[in-house]
Amino acid sequence: MSIVSILDVLAGVAKTGRLGPVFIGARWQDVTAAAGEPWDIGATSRQRKWPRLFAYGDLELSVCECRKVTLICIQTWRDVVELPASIVGGTGAFAAAISYSDVVSALEQSGCDWQPYPALTFEGQCSIVAGPSAMTFTFEIDDGGEPVLNIAGLPGDGHACAELSAG
Repeated sequence: MSIVSILDVLAGVAKTGRLGPVFIGARWQDVTAAAGEPWDIGATSRQRKWPRLFAYGDLELSVCECRKVTLICIQTWRDVVELPASIVGGTGAFAAAISYSDVVSALEQSGCDWQPYPALTFEGQCSIVAGPSAMTFTFEIDDGGEPVLNIAGLPGDGHACAELSAG
């Protein structure tokens, strides 16, 4: 496992909206220069080749036709969360099962504001939104235990690719 804490990584992204060179609006060539070639999951629509979803382990990125990052998600529901070591340092592997209280504590310790996010809170899950980045943290609620982080993500900026608009 990595020396860097997954909670430090998540709080940093919430505060800055960045994971190294990865941020909403980042140029795809800059991301691949830093992180290498990703796994191409495929198009997000059956009607179009773009936007496409790419993954670096548990870091998933939606990329538009003009090669800009438009959505960022970090899957945290697995036993081990894998992020690009070239970006986060260490091995890039982190123990998962991240509790609600641990996320809130990490955000508060880093000076990152947060609040409940009712739009993604309903039976079986609860969510919070944090920082100037508006990063959402969605937790699974299982059998009355403490909620466990399922996914964290940065919202898109409403980007409408000019190439898609023209075509």
